[in-house]
Amino acid sequence: MQKIPTIFLRDPDALKHVTDQPNPACGWVFDGAGAPTRKYDGTCVLFDGARWWARREVRPGKTPPPNYRPVETDPNTGKTVGWEPVEQSAFAKYHMEALAGDLSVVDGTYELVGPKVNGNPEQVGRHLLVRHGYQTSADDDALTSLVRDFAGFRSWLLAHPTWEGIVFHHPDGRMAKIKRRDFEPARPDCSA
Repeated sequence: MQKIPTIFLRDPDALKHVTDQPNPACGWVFDGAGAPTRKYDGTCVLFDGARWWARREVRPGKTPPPNYRPVETDPNTGKTVGWEPVEQSAFAKYHMEALAGDLSVVDGTYELVGPKVNGNPEQVGRHLLVRHGYQTSADDDALTSLVRDFAGFRSWLLAHPTWEGIVFHHPDGRMAKIKRRDFEPARPDCSA
């Protein structure tokens, strides 16, 4: 689980937001490559074929949980992202509830969403596992109108307020993302 790059460069004066400058590492997105999929707002879990893992971020100076598997440390923040056994995570109970549903499990990553996960921004009635990189036909239809430039991404995401964002999947395995909250909110028109 490497950090997925954002398709635009961050604003150095407001790091929560992006500029209109494409991230050179994501040029393939603007060239039309990669399939866009919905970015769900929950918590990431991984099934490695034998065991379930939960994404866990460890801040600098903090002790990682038992059996933690670090993946990557951000050189700017010092935070390390990795995996802990899901049964010891804060989401263990909700993960078990999601597994009790009708789900065909294959190796890979999933987004755990539901009533007790991050305030349930997806507004689902029970805990679910959504496989990353796959979507419903309704999502396919919604993404057909996407224009791949700054104005296009901004207007599209603002017009779909129930979406956290979009993740692009390149055939060679690369990924790139953009979130609705990456864009600075529109300022009210004060000229009236």
